[in-house]
Amino acid sequence: MRKLATALRASGHKVVETREPGGTATGEKIRRVLLDSATAGLSPLAEMALMFASRAQHIAEVIQPALDHGQIVLCDRFTDSTEAYQGSGRKLGNEGVLELHRVLCGNLQPDLTILLESDPAMSVGRARLRNQRASRVTAKGAGNSNKTVAKHHHDENRFEQETRAFFARVREGYMAIAAREPNRVVGVDASGTPAQTHRRILEVVEKKLKLLAGNP
Repeated sequence: MRKLATALRASGHKVVETREPGGTATGEKIRRVLLDSATAGLSPLAEMALMFASRAQHIAEVIQPALDHGQIVLCDRFTDSTEAYQGSGRKLGNEGVLELHRVLCGNLQPDLTILLESDPAMSVGRARLRNQRASRVTAKGAGNSNKTVAKHHHDENRFEQETRAFFARVREGYMAIAAREPNRVVGVDASGTPAQTHRRILEVVEKKLKLLAGNP
């Protein structure tokens, strides 16, 4: 997403980068509740409600104002993720997800959704490694030596602790959304290097939205 934002800005666009859950001060507090592995007992319905609470605030505070000012919004995850994770992964179904999106989010839809396709086990492995890195801070000590100190309040491992069957359902949920909305959702092979994935994303954005100047 950062690489795409850089390319869009180089083409003269104003870009807002954000993420879900989170994106606002309130949303980041909700994110800590949702992703911390200490919140293991959270019910699926409460989980879905919190996702939408974060999203409703996100739209009101960040996304809609940016769109009103003619800016491009790049968001890491949106309602499709709730449909895939809570609707499919948690077996809550998509009907409630779509109805909550209509009521709480005004049915706001992205112009383009890029679905990064890779093996679920590989994706989970990457997420676990990323979370492990984020949970540590390197502090300089005497004699220019470094030591690593764990920071438990950055724990975002709750979903990564789920089973393979859960992530298989999540993937099936994403695939069903892509099949249902092929004009909006475009799959991109993310099994290669970051540079290869970035080039594929640029090609999709240019083909669908015509936003990039020159040859991507």
